[in-house]
Amino acid sequence: MAVSTPCINVCVLDDRFGLCLGCGRTRAEIAAWGGLSEPERQMVMGALAERLRAIGSRKGRAALTRAKAGAG
Repeated sequence: MAVSTPCINVCVLDDRFGLCLGCGRTRAEIAAWGGLSEPERQMVMGALAERLRAIGSRKGRAALTRAKAGAG
């Protein structure tokens, strides 16, 4: 079974916010991702759109919206 991921291949870690501007995860979340359970990954992914909205990452928000639309 594939591991769910919010990665959109826009991997730019912004030091000012401590987040990837593509997916919204922190460096620690990215590093730990493979070891998280699916419920833990889903909990993190549930917060990403708001994180990206808060820092103004339009590209990341748009990609996450497209990914959610295609996941149904």
